[in-house]
Amino acid sequence: MPEFVTVATVEDFPPGTGRTVEVQGVWIALFNVDGSFYAVDNTCPHAGGPLGEGHLEGHVIECPWHGWRFNVQTGERPENPNITIACCPVRIEGNQVQVALPENFT
Repeated sequence: MPEFVTVATVEDFPPGTGRTVEVQGVWIALFNVDGSFYAVDNTCPHAGGPLGEGHLEGHVIECPWHGWRFNVQTGERPENPNITIACCPVRIEGNQVQVALPENFT
């Protein structure tokens, strides 16, 4: 079972926002989409851009470096679903946002 780590409070992330957080030494992009939280690998597979600094529109984050887009719910790239980023489990405990790294996360 993955270990959940508190990374923020719900109040730290108004709906429609995101940023980078650290989970067990790994940088993860965390987003609040209409009150639901999603966490994905912070590194864009195209050129290593920081997804947590990208523009969030609905469930899609756009990398700030070259515009590659990914669905934060599924990790899929809308333009090519064969290209994905890793998604991490998120849970809310009270007002604490907690993220866990999947077992095979690299």
